[in-house]
Amino acid sequence: MALNKTPKEEIKQVIITSLRNKFHNYKPESDYKPFHFRLLGRDRLALYSFIHSLNTAFGSSIFEPVAVALAKNRFSRVQAQYSVGSSIYEECQHSIQKIINQLSLGKNPDKKTEIDLIRNSLKGNTVPLRTIKVDLFLENERGEQFLFDLKTVKPNISNFKDFKRTLLEWIGITLSQDCKTQVNSLIAMPYNPYEPQPYQRWTMKGMLDLDHELKVAAEFWDFIGGDGAYDDLLGCFEIAGMEIRDEIDEYFKKFI
Repeated sequence: MALNKTPKEEIKQVIITSLRNKFHNYKPESDYKPFHFRLLGRDRLALYSFIHSLNTAFGSSIFEPVAVALAKNRFSRVQAQYSVGSSIYEECQHSIQKIINQLSLGKNPDKKTEIDLIRNSLKGNTVPLRTIKVDLFLENERGEQFLFDLKTVKPNISNFKDFKRTLLEWIGITLSQDCKTQVNSLIAMPYNPYEPQPYQRWTMKGMLDLDHELKVAAEFWDFIGGDGAYDDLLGCFEIAGMEIRDEIDEYFKKFI
């Protein structure tokens, strides 16, 4: 088992606290839905609205704090919403655009080759570059960095080019600060909606190097927490749900 009793208890409390924070900050939709109210009841409609709101914010509200709690037992540096920096070498930026152009024309992605190209382009003037924050930053004892972008489990295919550009920009900005840094950038999917079937990775083929830029479900959680962390984590969610069930029921009574 990946998690001993102490981390399991800590992670369970992180889940419960995150859900309570969601309750505290949640504001139900004010849209008047007379047919829905009469058909489903206000409490069921409120629960549906809450679940929909929770789904859209699950990454930042639940998965990020849980990932931080899990990863800090295996990595020397762990941070959510990490800023990689705000400048990049101009030649490096041109190399990233070249990579995107080649992938758009059908070249197979190869993250190692792409990083080498970026590393060999660290010259010229530095220019400002604004990019999104890293959802989860990890650094191991050897100083190797892992930058994760947590995505919804069924991302829009049309956005894959933007995802790829973000991953490459994180690499470029990091290397522009220290060319010797060993850095990896990846997309993480917290669970596989197609279970028990394999995740449909083919949807990302063409832009992402699937072996080096994507971790789904157990691949992700076991990487940050150790072998068996995914199954242990599911158990933590189940126990947290049972412990707070009465609190959840009480919360939704006010919508009856």
